[in-house]
Parts: sequence; C-alpha cells; structure tokens
Amino acid sequence: MRITIITVCYNRKNTIEKAIKSVLSQNYHDVEYIIVDGNSTDGTKEIISSYSDKITQFISEPDKGMYDAINKGLKLATGDVIGLMHSDDEFYDKKALTRIAARFEYEPNIDGVYGDGVYVSNDLQERLIRDRIGGVFSIKKVKEGWLPLHPTVYLKKSIIDKHGLYNLDFKIASDTEFLLRYLYKYKIKMSYIDSYIVKMRMGGMSTSFKRAFEVLQEDYKIYKFHGLAAIGTVFLKKTIALRQYIVH
Repeated sequence: MRITIITVCYNRKNTIEKAIKSVLSQNYHDVEYIIVDGNSTDGTKEIISSYSDKITQFISEPDKGMYDAINKGLKLATGDVIGLMHSDDEFYDKKALTRIAARFEYEPNIDGVYGDGVYVSNDLQERLIRDRIGGVFSIKKVKEGWLPLHPTVYLKKSIIDKHGLYNLDFKIASDTEFLLRYLYKYKIKMSYIDSYIVKMRMGGMSTSFKRAFEVLQEDYKIYKFHGLAAIGTVFLKKTIALRQYIVH
C-alpha cells in the first residue's frame, strides 16, 4: 500500500526541514512525498530543493492560500492513502506511517483512520501545550462539536476522489468543513488508532491565538452550512478544545 504525504508551505525556512526529515525518517518506505510551496521568498525553496532526490514531486508557484495548495497536492497524489504533514509539524515517532498502514490492512473496508496528537511550544523547549486524544469515532460526538485532529486523518484516495477537495470559500477553517462533509454528511467509515501520530507547533495559521475569532466565525458558518445547530455546536467544540490545554 502506497501512502502519499502532502506538505504545503510558504516562507517556512525555520521549520520546513524538520517536517521533511520527519517524513523521510519514517520506517515505512512505500511513500510518495509531495511538497507544494506558494513561491516562498525566504529560502524555503532552497531548503526543499536540497532534498530533491528524496521528494517525489515539488512544485513552487503562487496559490490562493493553504487549502488551494493542499488541493493541488491532492490532484497530484497517486497513493492508495493520503495524509498531510504541515510545514510546522513532525511525526510523533518513526513508526507513525507503519501503524497507519497496518490499520488499513487489518480493516480493509474502512475509508480512513485518525489518531492522537500533541501541540508543543514553538521554541527549543517544545513544552507540551495541548493534548489531543481522538477517542473512538461516533456521529453523536461530531454533532456535539468533536472532530479528529486534522493532521492525523488519513483517507483512501478513492474516497477523496468521490467526495471532493477542500472548499476554498473558507480561508481559515476549511479543514473543519472538509471533515464535517466526510464524517457527518457522507458518514465515511473511520477507525481510531490509539496512538500519537503528529506533533504540532503552536503559532501556525490554525493555532494562532490572533486568528481565534476569525476561526470562530468560520466555524459558525460551516456548522450552519451543514445544517447543525451552529451556536451550540461551536460552543461545545471550543469547550472541548479548552479542556485539552495543559496547565503548567
């Protein structure tokens, strides 16, 4: 089974190499690695190019934002299963893809898998900030504001071809719309891996406190778009998130 990993980036020279090394160090080797850069100007492209012999496809051109870049990667992907590695993030350990592949092989009828993740501080100490334990999937949980951590979600290419790409009408929280569409609207079959998959750094587009209000607004529109009780569901979603922060 071939797994496609997509990394999208723009001016991420301080973190992109860690993300690349994290993918290349996985002990699962049937991997297609695609990097989509938004025409960076800070040296990011040069760092990526230094790994050109190990990257399956690399494109660098202007885009309409992160989700447009992800869509470009999805259109290029040829693997049986597709997942994302954001440019600020890393796999939790070297066996993450092996565990993902094993679950698909053990449960051949599932459409996707997800697992756990952690958020760490964006500094050398990498202090644990937030613990995201996915837990067993249920539609009831989705209706109450729960969603799996986006970078831990791996889906079969066939199901993405069937249900579509990221909606570019949403600039900050299109991942929420994508997951709701797949999990709530189309009710795809998901399997939970009780293991950490990814380590995320605070400060990216989706984790910046400065963008929290904008995310809240988009979340409201997205839940309303999918026919859910938007105010109540978004409130529950944010309540779940607050409980995940680690008190030091």
